[in-house]
Amino acid sequence: MQTLDQPLTIPSSEETLLTIAGRTFRSRLMTGSGKYRNFDEMRQSIDQSGCEIVTVAVRRVQTNAPGHEGLADALDWNKIWMLPNTAGCQTAEDAIRVARLGREMAKLLGQEDNNFVKLEVIPDLQYLLPDPIGTLQAAEQLVKEGFAVLPYINADPILAKRLEEAGCATVMPLGSPIGSGQGIRNAANIQIIIENARVPVVVDAGIGTPSEAAQAMEMGADALLVNTAIAQAQAPAVMARAMALATEAGRLAFLSGRIPVKAHASASSPLSGLVAS
Repeated sequence: MQTLDQPLTIPSSEETLLTIAGRTFRSRLMTGSGKYRNFDEMRQSIDQSGCEIVTVAVRRVQTNAPGHEGLADALDWNKIWMLPNTAGCQTAEDAIRVARLGREMAKLLGQEDNNFVKLEVIPDLQYLLPDPIGTLQAAEQLVKEGFAVLPYINADPILAKRLEEAGCATVMPLGSPIGSGQGIRNAANIQIIIENARVPVVVDAGIGTPSEAAQAMEMGADALLVNTAIAQAQAPAVMARAMALATEAGRLAFLSGRIPVKAHASASSPLSGLVAS
């Protein structure tokens, strides 16, 4: 047991550092680059989050979609690892094509060895739920082409295992629908994915508050991707800092080993040796 006169046991680097496809990161919080009111808020938030991975929607940057004009030049890509994503793709074929464009975009910005892609295949325009079949098909092809594939999926343990077996670098189950702020609605399935995965599990989508971020990390998730909850907060940079602290706290809580849940109370002070009245 840790006592006050003993130094705190610091988790090993393997426990504190995040490794994806052979690349190591200090932060376990990833953030997005969309939905911010302006680039200044985005830069401040990314700085306060301490994140080292930022997603970029390739298609929106390529087409100069509103809010994405000049995005590629708005951040210092010498300090941040770009995670190109295939947002807006409704088929496997489209996602594969956009992933290739994303790799070229990363190279043009100086990240010659960046083969990362956040794979999104989303034909459902109302709930923005990912297509499991299209995602698997695209992942299999992209792995063959040398990509480090980070697939965004429903919290489906069987699909997660199939994607891992296909060679994906991570699996990214959603906590709840994108941008909904509903929190972790799929906890049981996410827990199964975490228990069975041999690649990092990144909980993506739906996290609305730092307490929900901490919850996901306490479950044993390896990392989080949080965008809307930060970008659309009244004070995005402050929320980004809160998410960073929650991610770290949740990870430390997971490593520390929580007490078991009991059906009855358990006194914190022993009942024996009491002074007789």
